[in-house]
Amino acid sequence: MPDHKPPTELNRATAEKGRENAEEHREEADHERDSAEEDRASAESSRMAAEQFRVLADEARTLREQYREEMESVRQEREALRHAAEEARQAAEEARHATIAAVAATTDALSTNLAQMQFLEDARNTLRQLKPTKPGDIH
Repeated sequence: MPDHKPPTELNRATAEKGRENAEEHREEADHERDSAEEDRASAESSRMAAEQFRVLADEARTLREQYREEMESVRQEREALRHAAEEARQAAEEARHATIAAVAATTDALSTNLAQMQFLEDARNTLRQLKPTKPGDIH
């Protein structure tokens, strides 16, 4: 059975269906646009987080390099101190040997002085024994 609606009414119904379809498509497009905007905002947030991470990574790299340089400096200072300690140990050893030599020389000098003093004392005693106690006494 043919539809007995007048053509104007049919056009109006077709137009209404077209408007409803257009409204559905507009809602879908709005939904897709909102979703795309959310994705764009999420991507922007991710980009900003990635940039912050890159900045932090650069700072960490800089700090790591500074730490490495400081550790190298400490290692060099420790090596210089080790060399200085070795030189000080050698100087102390040489000073110890010089002290031992000085003590030995002092001992030799004192021994010589003591021998000279003993010789002089013996000579004095010999002279006293040889010296006449009264004039005319000869031993």
